[in-house]
Amino acid sequence: MRLSTSIVVLAFAASLAGGAVAQTAPAFDAARISEDIRVLSDDSFEGRGIATPAEQKVIDYLSRQYAAAGFAPGGENGGWTQAVGLNRFTVSNVSGQLKLGDWSQPLTQGQEVTMTTRLPSDGVDLKDKPLVFVGYGISAPERQWNDFKTDVRGKVIVVLVNDADFEDPSLNTFGGEAMTYYGRWTYKFEEAARQGAAGVLIVHETKPASYGWTTVANSWGVPQFDIVRADPSAERVAMEGWIQRDLAVDLFRRAGLDFEQEKIKARSRDFQPVELTGATLDARMDVKSERIVTHNVVAKLEGSTHPDETILYTGHWDHIGMGEPDANGDRIFNGAIDNASGTAALLEMARQWSAGPRPERTIVMISFTGEESGLLGSEFYAANPLYPVEKTVGGFNIDSAAVFGRMNKLGVTGYGHSELDEPVIAAAAAQGRGFVGDAGAAAGIYFRSDHFPLAKKGVPMAYLSSTGDFVDAPIEPRLARAADYRANRYHQAADEWESDWDYSGMLQDLEVMFKVGQDLANSRTWPEWKSGSEFGPERAKSAAQRR
Repeated sequence: MRLSTSIVVLAFAASLAGGAVAQTAPAFDAARISEDIRVLSDDSFEGRGIATPAEQKVIDYLSRQYAAAGFAPGGENGGWTQAVGLNRFTVSNVSGQLKLGDWSQPLTQGQEVTMTTRLPSDGVDLKDKPLVFVGYGISAPERQWNDFKTDVRGKVIVVLVNDADFEDPSLNTFGGEAMTYYGRWTYKFEEAARQGAAGVLIVHETKPASYGWTTVANSWGVPQFDIVRADPSAERVAMEGWIQRDLAVDLFRRAGLDFEQEKIKARSRDFQPVELTGATLDARMDVKSERIVTHNVVAKLEGSTHPDETILYTGHWDHIGMGEPDANGDRIFNGAIDNASGTAALLEMARQWSAGPRPERTIVMISFTGEESGLLGSEFYAANPLYPVEKTVGGFNIDSAAVFGRMNKLGVTGYGHSELDEPVIAAAAAQGRGFVGDAGAAAGIYFRSDHFPLAKKGVPMAYLSSTGDFVDAPIEPRLARAADYRANRYHQAADEWESDWDYSGMLQDLEVMFKVGQDLANSRTWPEWKSGSEFGPERAKSAAQRR
């Protein structure tokens, strides 16, 4: 950190310490949080799929709870919601085949591959499309990096997940161990469209993806959504897919290539795309595309002195909905931890804000829709803000809160970007906790939740979660439950509410977010982005409006 930045941060912390409104200590209630999670993840909510009958149940429940907490409607036209227009794509009769010489491999949806589309049409029919390996599928002129040194128009590109530094962080071409946005599947599909490809197959590998194949199959085996676009064909390819690693390795071998050696070559700026000579893909699917409307749920507590200045607390209410039955016959993806827990946290946070003195600045709670479909609710809000981003002080995002007990550190995802770092770290220190500044960085967590679209618009957003080591005995059962969730419950039907969860870690995290938010709400401070952050220039455009 540069000296000048240090001075700014110290001044920021000092200004927070001098808030004029009397501070109140929060009294978060674990039993209320547990009950909200239980209700929202009940089978009757059918996995909280967007634009399903369950959505209205969610809206009704959240609006009642926000009203009971003392918040007012914060949405459009004096209501509780913001309408989000999307296209929904439901694919059926998905079939495919890889061919090379006299070898062919039928492709079964959810097994060897997942294939879908987010391009409006009646169907996709790709026939004998040549395959070309383009490494990580990245075009980044500012890093002197281009994986597209050949014309891929009309072809299906095969790409690796994550970015080039994952296997060898010492390269430091893309920031070392921390994933950049170039490593996200969303970017790879977007760049493929810019390059004119007919389709994409991302090679699934568990470590660089940070989740297993079951997560991919479940997430892409249900209807997909996208915002309404003026020219969809310029921004979407006809087929978006993933391929199992073992099949990709076999395909490369049959094309005379060594998959692992090609991966090594792909880590270099000098990498040259490789045609999988003789290999082609057939892919077909029927598509039902329809225009739908889903909703963000918005609640506010108007500030007493500066009501036009807002502090956000955000988290997504949606989950995957209903899909194919698992081994137990369960087809409801309840999403208890992801993200009924964060949604319940917002409700409890609202109760605490109403219980204390009225803040000087306005507090806004946003339960976003469409996060599981690509951050669509937050992308829509960032593009169509109900509260101007220029006067949005900052915010806190909650996605999959801690339910297995206290941990000795606070994870500060995206550490080093904004001046919110220091006060949240100080608040955690007051609890006796340290911090981890790169929590989830290798998995690209900073680009995978609803704070990110707001950050791109210049709003400083903190994304916090418990991390480190569990501090309360017995330790082993907590470790086992956390590991079981990652391996067997995340984005699976088994993500269900359990009555004996330990919310003590979650309560600590909420206390940090409440304390820093309270200080901000009763000050004239505008946290900024630190020198070198890519989000700073966007914020600087509106600096004059925050004097």
